[in-house]
Amino acid sequence: MIELYLKGGFMMYPILFFFILGLVISFERLWTLTRASLNTRKFMSKIQTAMKEGGVEAAKEVCENTRGPVASIFHAGLSRVDQGIDQVEKAIMNAGTIEMAFLERGLVWLATVVSVAPMLGFTGTVWGMIKAFEDIAKANDISPTIVATGISIALLTTLFGLIVAIIIQFFNNFFVSKIDKLIIDMEESSVELVDILIDVEKGK
Repeated sequence: MIELYLKGGFMMYPILFFFILGLVISFERLWTLTRASLNTRKFMSKIQTAMKEGGVEAAKEVCENTRGPVASIFHAGLSRVDQGIDQVEKAIMNAGTIEMAFLERGLVWLATVVSVAPMLGFTGTVWGMIKAFEDIAKANDISPTIVATGISIALLTTLFGLIVAIIIQFFNNFFVSKIDKLIIDMEESSVELVDILIDVEKGK
């Protein structure tokens, strides 16, 4: 593999750079999104229990001791309970927007790697083909060996560019799917929280 990489020429270096960049972002997103995952059923049960036993302050404490976007938007909403349900919904919406931006951070760079890596590969191939024809011209002979060697080296950059794009595309799709699930959990849980607060307000 290393031998093929070295044969690919100078365009292999930017492809390698984008591959490393994509992997670094992918591992960071994997760690962040794994930590952001939460069993919303258990969390909602804790919130309901805390509301019954200690009120809003107890529920806020549960949120503070729980990591993840759902806990963050719950805390934002509970912090505005004294201002009415409308303000709670507004706080939840604002916090949700911030959390979504945090979850999606870095995905634009993964998309960039997916699109740029193959283009760098094609550029390297075109450059390699030019060099191959120059070698043919210098040798003044269309030898199968000269042609085959030059073209095979030229195509290596396309191969590596496509491999990089495929790997990073897999990570990108996985993260988009995971983020979509987290957003759905945030929306559903937010509706449940508002319903709980409305019931509490009616019971006063």
